[in-house]
Amino acid sequence: MIDFSYAGTVQLLERGHELEALRGGLRQAALGQGIGIAVAGESGVGKSAVVARALEDVGRGVRVLRGHCDPLHTPRPLGPFRGLGLSGLSGVETQSGEGVARLPELCDRVYAELAVQPTVLVIEDLHWLDEISAELLRFLARRIEAVPLALVVTYRDLEIGPRHPVRPLLGDFATLEGLQTLTLRPLSVDAVRELAVGTTLDPTRLHAVTAGNPFFVTAVVREPDLPMPGSVRDAVLARIAEIEPEDLEVLQLVATAPDGLDDRVLPWLGVGLPSLRRLDDTALLTRSAAGLTFRHELTRLAILSTVPPGGAGVLHTRLLDGLERLEPRDPAVLTHHAVGARDAERALRHARTAAAEAVAASSNTEAAAFIQIALTNLPATAPPAERAVLLAQLTRQLYLTSRLSEAIVAARASIGLWDAAGVPAGVAEAHSAIAVLEHQSGRRRYSDEHAATARAIADTSGVPGTIARVHVDSAMMAVICSDLDHAAEWADRALSIAAEAGIEDLTIAARIMVEAGPCMEGDAAARERILEWTDVARRGGWDEQAWRGYIVVFAADFRQCNVRGAERLVDEALAYVTDRDLRVARHWHLSFRALVHLGMGRWSAAREDAEWVLADAETTFGSIWPHYVLGLVALRCGEGDALVALDDMWAMAVGIDDPQRLLSALCALAEAMWMTGRSDARVTDFAANRLSDLTLPDTRWSAGNLALWLRRLGVAVDVPERVADPYRLVLDGRYTEAAGWWRAAGDPFAEAMSYVDSPDPEHRVLAVALLDKAGAVGTADRLRVELRKDGMAAVPQRPRESTRANPGGLTNRQFEVARLLAKGLSNNEIAERLYISPKTADHHVSAILAKLDVPNRRAVAAQSGELGLD
Repeated sequence: MIDFSYAGTVQLLERGHELEALRGGLRQAALGQGIGIAVAGESGVGKSAVVARALEDVGRGVRVLRGHCDPLHTPRPLGPFRGLGLSGLSGVETQSGEGVARLPELCDRVYAELAVQPTVLVIEDLHWLDEISAELLRFLARRIEAVPLALVVTYRDLEIGPRHPVRPLLGDFATLEGLQTLTLRPLSVDAVRELAVGTTLDPTRLHAVTAGNPFFVTAVVREPDLPMPGSVRDAVLARIAEIEPEDLEVLQLVATAPDGLDDRVLPWLGVGLPSLRRLDDTALLTRSAAGLTFRHELTRLAILSTVPPGGAGVLHTRLLDGLERLEPRDPAVLTHHAVGARDAERALRHARTAAAEAVAASSNTEAAAFIQIALTNLPATAPPAERAVLLAQLTRQLYLTSRLSEAIVAARASIGLWDAAGVPAGVAEAHSAIAVLEHQSGRRRYSDEHAATARAIADTSGVPGTIARVHVDSAMMAVICSDLDHAAEWADRALSIAAEAGIEDLTIAARIMVEAGPCMEGDAAARERILEWTDVARRGGWDEQAWRGYIVVFAADFRQCNVRGAERLVDEALAYVTDRDLRVARHWHLSFRALVHLGMGRWSAAREDAEWVLADAETTFGSIWPHYVLGLVALRCGEGDALVALDDMWAMAVGIDDPQRLLSALCALAEAMWMTGRSDARVTDFAANRLSDLTLPDTRWSAGNLALWLRRLGVAVDVPERVADPYRLVLDGRYTEAAGWWRAAGDPFAEAMSYVDSPDPEHRVLAVALLDKAGAVGTADRLRVELRKDGMAAVPQRPRESTRANPGGLTNRQFEVARLLAKGLSNNEIAERLYISPKTADHHVSAILAKLDVPNRRAVAAQSGELGLD
């Protein structure tokens, strides 16, 4: 008889390395040292078998928790964690969607519970994982070394695309300390030959037919006298060829319930003990916490393929009828079966409940999917406003998950419905949503058109909340685009309406916008007031208002070259938006952190953040800065093709037509022209002609920078009157004072470039040394060439790769460690603060000392200011 479990019943061939790695990890966790192991491979390659065999060696006192992801149409939020018995997830177990804790609280509770005793947590089939579970696993994985936990996950590597929720988690397994990935390969011909010993099977043909898939090979070897099957499906169907029709129907019911068939529903389905006994003899089924399930997904799919045309709906209906009798209900599972049954009324009802539960759990990807199911099953006769409400909800969820183009489509679709329903407030808010989405997608012209329409309709709607919200949106976009007069007008309008109506969150939002213009112009008091209102928004739970407050202050700090202030702010903002699972906001603030790293000469960390955003985000608006960062890092460090990134950046800047972005892009292009010697009309013509127009009260810093680059290139231009101090100092020939200003600000590259502009040979030699020290060897090489052309003999030699030592080579994690090192913390204290092991902390400290070229940890503390660590 074929045993389709594969695990624990046959010899695990060619899995010795993986099995020993798993066993070692389990022993490590039992001793109090956490580890994470991902097991990857195709279906049937033996992932579950290897894990199961390793679990046989778990010692006493070690808790084992096993969860599975289910192939539902839309996964349940925190699906694999349900039923594990973790008290930290008790709010989710109710499946009511009410009172469910936010992600940060859930993460903290689960982490604290897993830290109590040595635990093995196995989560299988990550390719079906939901977004919120992925975030919880990332939280645990990034702290794995500080908890006695062996985190073991399995997944099919070919079924996870670039935008899958689990992709960032797999990236962590590939790069972080304490995590590793084991990839299982198909069996070799020799292994297949060993399995076929004692049979008349031809090992070479068996390997060719099965492609070395262990599950398939085992299925054939267990019954070698049958004709050679051409697929796993054939092998399974051969095994059930003679079972009774009623037993096959039970198998088909179980196959139709991919999450497992709850035992309690069996009586309602008419499944009795005699049938269960007969099915037990097939060895196809097993019992799990979820109920009856197949031993392997390949077996389930094979049985599912036997369902006749039209039969799937019948099976789903029977399951739906039975599951609706049980309590508590699982709306995600009920939605799955209602969709399969093509029961529109029940699909709509259960999808709405599932969407509400997903929103409560901050599982925005799943929330969007359930809302789309609800929309698909909404009757054509439903009132237009009902469909419009769902579309508005969908727009928000798509926006929060950075799916901007899809969000625009949803918002557009709602406009006609709101109009048909006679709800002008809905029309106005839809136009305003599109304006924000188009703005972030880099299409300012369309954004401005929708914003104007939104304001006009809102003003006639008579709905205070709509009027205030629309004008706050318009003010925010105007501030970012340096249209400060209109921003002030619209912010004042929003504030008067919201305050009079007592709408607290919009009142706070409007107050932030009122202060935004002065803050952008350099008013320090306005900056502090925005931070105060942002704190109020945080305490009130108004995430979007708090996020906007952070954006305004960061934009002001960046424009005014307040690098140190921007650094403190972006760290705080990133922690906040990550805790709130605001994915689109995280993309923005990682772009901002890349800018901070660039400004402080942290080339590796800047590149790391920029590449992550470009790999994960759809947000064109936020992606301008990663391109800007990557282009300048490549130029300054002499690595890669900078012009490709800068060309992409320029195309985006033109689409947005925002003075600040145009100026920044032109400065980068001018730097590239200076570095390469290749003329660029965008610099020689566009920049020279538009400099005066682009110089506004909030852009005078970037305008001064562009004027300076144009002078370096010998491009004639009228220097704006209101140029920021450090640029004016250089333009006036006060090079040492300008360099001192940038040194205090924490920008080593700008400090060196202040000396580059000096006619004094000693200053220019000093510039080379400073650029080498900062790791900007590409720029230093450009200056070496220039100095030699000028006839200077004593030009500093280019440092050898082995002797380069500067903060520019530190990764983001190394910066975290270096900052704590600068504060005098020991390795154990650093490990405790960052949730890593003391051994890992020691590795980081050693790497930091080498990269900074300092003799000991005391030197790091002594030079913290110079190294940008204070």
